[in-house]
Amino acid sequence: MTVTCAVRDGVAEVVIDHPPVNAITIADTWAIDSTSRDLARNDDVRAVILTAVGRGFNAGIDIKEMQAGDSRALMVESCEACDAGWEAIWQCPAPVIAAVNDFCLGVGIGLVASCDMIVATRHARFALPEVDNGSPGCASHLARLVPPMKLRELSLSCRRVSTIDLHAWGSIAHLTDADDLMPVARQLAADLAAKPRDVLRYAKAALNHIDIYKKRKAFRLEQGYTYQLNLMGIGDRARNDFIAGTRVMTR
Repeated sequence: MTVTCAVRDGVAEVVIDHPPVNAITIADTWAIDSTSRDLARNDDVRAVILTAVGRGFNAGIDIKEMQAGDSRALMVESCEACDAGWEAIWQCPAPVIAAVNDFCLGVGIGLVASCDMIVATRHARFALPEVDNGSPGCASHLARLVPPMKLRELSLSCRRVSTIDLHAWGSIAHLTDADDLMPVARQLAADLAAKPRDVLRYAKAALNHIDIYKKRKAFRLEQGYTYQLNLMGIGDRARNDFIAGTRVMTR
């Protein structure tokens, strides 16, 4: 399976494994949604780690899947799946830690920004290549990770940002070497799991209510522009160029 989940000692580990670069399919995104909802109903789960194995944490949406059928219908379903999956992570009563092993691109930003904390390796990079692929989006989530003017620069240029910068801005809780990523994430999860469950859950619920970033509403607004570009044919052309190898997107 692409998305698996195991629970031990009150800590759930949700793992994405979709070679070669963990580009996420619509089915993967719905699986994250259903897994997060299952964990929300499990009173024994006190903390969650969301991570990936292999090359990269997430390379964005699976562009080849988008272009393998009715791209407009697939884009609509992808948006619905992302909206549901990210909200399920956000609303999970237990704190969710993103453990980022390498590059985190596009919708991967939506995944980590929906979590409560981020642990990442020092060599990991984050980017929104959405302008390059004709489908703006996830700036609503990147806004939780970077300062306002940096949000504009990174969204419009598609430039990558390092974990060193994100750590300096307070977005990443811990920087690690590659071998230490999961041990650090597991220790953080164990520390959270040791706290009074109900107090921790109510504290997270309160934090969700007072969060100033209305990312779900903003994401839906962004998708309106994405749909418009697809109706204009621009999104399709950009994705087809990428598949044909005639256009190199920011990676």
